Amino acid sequence: MEGEHDDSQKLSLFYESGIYYFDDSNAVFVDPVRVLNRSYHRFTVSPSTYYSRFFKSPTTPNSVSSTVSSSLRKRKRKPKEPPPLNERELIALQRHQEARPLLLAAHECLLKSTELLNVLKTLKSESRCSKKECEGGQQHSFVDLGRGSPQLEVTLSLRVSDADTHLPPNELEDSLSVQCCEQKVLPAFNNLVANDTKDDAVAEILDNCYIVPRESCFYMSDLGQIRNLIPAHADSGFNLIVVDPPWENASAHQKSRYFLSLPIKQLTHTEGAIVALWVTNREKLRSFVERELFPAWGVSYAATFYWLKVKQNGSWICDLDLFHHRPYECLILGYSPGKVNNTDNQSKFKPVKNDRVIMSIPGDFSRKPPIGDLLLEYVPGLKPSRCIELFAREIMAGWVAWGNEPLYFQDSKYFVKKMDQ
Repeated sequence: MEGEHDDSQKLSLFYESGIYYFDDSNAVFVDPVRVLNRSYHRFTVSPSTYYSRFFKSPTTPNSVSSTVSSSLRKRKRKPKEPPPLNERELIALQRHQEARPLLLAAHECLLKSTELLNVLKTLKSESRCSKKECEGGQQHSFVDLGRGSPQLEVTLSLRVSDADTHLPPNELEDSLSVQCCEQKVLPAFNNLVANDTKDDAVAEILDNCYIVPRESCFYMSDLGQIRNLIPAHADSGFNLIVVDPPWENASAHQKSRYFLSLPIKQLTHTEGAIVALWVTNREKLRSFVERELFPAWGVSYAATFYWLKVKQNGSWICDLDLFHHRPYECLILGYSPGKVNNTDNQSKFKPVKNDRVIMSIPGDFSRKPPIGDLLLEYVPGLKPSRCIELFAREIMAGWVAWGNEPLYFQDSKYFVKKMDQ
């Protein structure tokens, strides 16, 4: 009975936070939709749009038979011997063999959690009562707009009330019944656009709407303008810096220009920062991070987390041992010591627990799960933490988002609106 009570309590906390902690394990399961929805009041992220990739309709009998007959028509070929692995591939294989037991143990925890697996089956079909779909227009390419229409403006609609300064979050809903709407017309590019209220804001660009969470801001620009985010005083810097570079689009020249030149030191708070960098499993990339990128940023290695991608039924999205397509990615964590020139500064960081495994059902291509909550306990300095994501494609409440398309997943088509709001 006690074990059932513990499971029920963990599930209750999961419903509230979006994070499920397994007993005696360094693994967690994250439902990004629940985590993201804690950032909103009048809107919610739509599970059906977030999880569209891995909640496809069952295959029909006709489509199965056609697939089978098609495969039978193909000429059978004798399997070829795989070519010998080169030096980089051998190192990559060694990294995989070291991570494999951790991933298997984490996955076993998930498969044993019957209650959680039952919840996963309903993630996309959760009740939508008292909600309505948001109308979404044509999705714009902000990369193209930034090049062709740099003077474009955004109309930001804010719901302002006394609650913005006087009431705690649990009393916010009642207080918002007395409010007014304020509109601001601002440059969309090369400008810090802020929602400093405690309610969702709506940004309109070219007749398309984007939902901006409370107490957040975005700066939409290319790398040439990122230095405008460097604070005038180091004690106004950031103590959590998440970086999700577009590795797949980067040539060797771009790596040098776009990644090595990121002003991580200048963005770091006086008391230091945790830097969290998303990387793929390519050994050339991992080597670049360890030998060139972190040293150029002045960041020392702290730990590695693994993002293990699973399907609705809890299985891997692909075989664990596929060489060129693993079902996981890595999050490399490091310490940025800040502006204080003190040899003991790094010793003030709380040690990060290494080899944590984060499991979730993936969303759109290259969309990462929100991991801020899992890092906050290690963040040095002031509370609440000052957080920024570089190369962001979505915005979290309380965060600054920088990149050339930080509004990508803020498009209203990814949200539903509560009927009573």
